[in-house]
Amino acid sequence: MPDIVIGSGPSGVAAAKALLARGRPVLMLDGGKVLEPEAEARRTALANDDPGTWGQAARDAWMEPQFAAAPGQVRRYGSDFAMEDGADTFANLPGWMGLRASRAAGGLSNLWGSAVLPYAQKDMVDWPISADDLAPHYRAVAGFLPVAGIPDEIETTLPAFPMEGRTGIEPSTQARELLARVDARRAVLSGMGVHAGPARQAVDTSCHLCGLCLHGCPFGFIWSARDTLADLRQDPGFTYRPGAVVTRIEEGPDRITLHLGDGTTVTGARAFLGAGVLETARILMASQPSLHELVLKDSQHAFLPMLHRWRNSTRPDRGPFHTLPQAFVEIDAPEVSPFLVHSQLYTWNEHFPRDLVENYARKVPGSAPLFTALARRLIVAQLFLHSDHSHRISLSLASDGRLQARLEANPAMERILTAAAGHMGRAMRKVGLLPLIFAARPGVPGSSFHVGASIPMSAEPKAGESDPLGRPLGWDRLHLIDASSLPAIPATTITFSVMANAHRIGTLAP
Repeated sequence: MPDIVIGSGPSGVAAAKALLARGRPVLMLDGGKVLEPEAEARRTALANDDPGTWGQAARDAWMEPQFAAAPGQVRRYGSDFAMEDGADTFANLPGWMGLRASRAAGGLSNLWGSAVLPYAQKDMVDWPISADDLAPHYRAVAGFLPVAGIPDEIETTLPAFPMEGRTGIEPSTQARELLARVDARRAVLSGMGVHAGPARQAVDTSCHLCGLCLHGCPFGFIWSARDTLADLRQDPGFTYRPGAVVTRIEEGPDRITLHLGDGTTVTGARAFLGAGVLETARILMASQPSLHELVLKDSQHAFLPMLHRWRNSTRPDRGPFHTLPQAFVEIDAPEVSPFLVHSQLYTWNEHFPRDLVENYARKVPGSAPLFTALARRLIVAQLFLHSDHSHRISLSLASDGRLQARLEANPAMERILTAAAGHMGRAMRKVGLLPLIFAARPGVPGSSFHVGASIPMSAEPKAGESDPLGRPLGWDRLHLIDASSLPAIPATTITFSVMANAHRIGTLAP
């Protein structure tokens, strides 16, 4: 019997890679939605031309579907294929809920921002595994996940994945100046517990710097689990079954049985559940009626806009450039948090002038050109907090099989977020940025998509927990491989560590 992997997102492909490396046959069950033919044709047509020949009309047409999307909906390639409508997942979709599910081939990696970092040991206190345990699996994952970046000071804070021998993609004109200023003031920043360097992205370094990253790379240079899925399908030990939505799971003494939405069943030796934290919660609660509620831990995020005081050497809104994170800033300051606070810095992108005009220029007639110009001086930090400082999301199963969500507010969140933004602002003043603290804006719960820890791993699991191989208490042949089994959600980027943990489980599972 094969091992069954549920879901083709980052955790699913990582576990499948590890299982196949052990010579074990793998059957992957997946929702399997793909980009519609018309959207794929638009992508191909754009990629067939050099970005330098694209006119503004072609760029605007590529970007417009994202600008027209409903609040909370993220589109790529002009399509909603990668994100489920919230009402399809939740019976009571609350206005505060930013998290969404995916049933696409590649899952939410079709939409992600590509930021890549390992976890720090200080953020894994009381976990049943260590950063050293994940280190060889970071390296294994980086064998099929491109990691663009260079060695820098951040490695002293996050050493589990060294960057030696790697190269990055070219930073924007604003980012080059910012990073030069960071280098010049590094001792001062370090004294504040602030460590910064160029961002690391899961991007092919042959990136054409076309500037359309946030709308779907026409050339496919931003990694998606779809890329690895295509490679897996060339392995004779791998079988892929799209359109197979798992509804519940049963375990026997010598096999595990999965019930599908079409009424059929599939049997395997073991199941590795990596359907994403919402779908995984739905399947698990349907499979274990005694499990009435699961609580997701969120990593709260917020946006801090800053204006740079220096004059741009060239117009930042004129290519070539990319619009992925340009720099990372890690705050290791006990007066702010006992955990790391992570920040990703973004320089000019097409959302900046639209947001400024929408939020400010409409209040002052005739000021749109001023705010459009001001957007070219804007750098935005996206800050993330550890889940211990963040709200939580309680999930239960509705009678129709969808999820019901309830917010468990963390009263300390706003205080710690304010402290983190203030510390970040003071540090960035040292390198020529003016933080607009009054304009800082927190994201709604779940909107960071850094969410999980609903069945946390424990060395001695109790009810509602899993063992170090992701097996919920009472199960032997079911392994949770997505973020559901993480003991907490550190502030640093989530996908790389989820993949490393899934690869570890796939490597060590009986």
